[in-house]
Amino acid sequence: MSYLLQQGGFVLRFRYLARLRGWLRGLGYSALGMQVGRGTVLPRLRVTWPHQVALGTNCNLEHDIYFKFDGIWRPGPTIKIGNDVFIGAGCEFNARCEVAIGDNSLIASGCRFIDHDHGTELGELMRNQPGPEKPIRLGQDVWLGCNVVVLKGIEIGDGAIVAAGAVVTKSIGPREIWAGIPARKIGQRDSS
Repeated sequence: MSYLLQQGGFVLRFRYLARLRGWLRGLGYSALGMQVGRGTVLPRLRVTWPHQVALGTNCNLEHDIYFKFDGIWRPGPTIKIGNDVFIGAGCEFNARCEVAIGDNSLIASGCRFIDHDHGTELGELMRNQPGPEKPIRLGQDVWLGCNVVVLKGIEIGDGAIVAAGAVVTKSIGPREIWAGIPARKIGQRDSS
């Protein structure tokens, strides 16, 4: 009997109460301008400008994701997540220009997306210099392993895979498999 009570308490706490809290978070963030698609339940998030984030339908988000729009107020959204996307715990979306994730993509825990740099000219502090900004775009059905870093100006084609720990500094074609620091092509997904 004790086991059944524990099981029931677990289900109540982690399934139903978590979904209720997530639904309420979604209402709160929607009131602040975030676009939250139907069936997307929000865990604990960190968000600088909620109106800069658009989440598609039926997204599965884990806790401690950071949506950071790195700039002053302007119309959004800048961070665009497609439908049926999985985003693991501790991911960071650090955007000034645009970060767009295609439908059905899998973003494992700890991934980072940074669409800008600092300036590097001598004579002025780097932190005070504006740097280049270029959008990051992931196609549909992309899989990024744990702790992948995607830098400015990168496009990752439909069906591509990037191995855990890779640093992506060059664009990746459709169905290609990349790994390493910096990431390089190690294979191709074939339809055999």
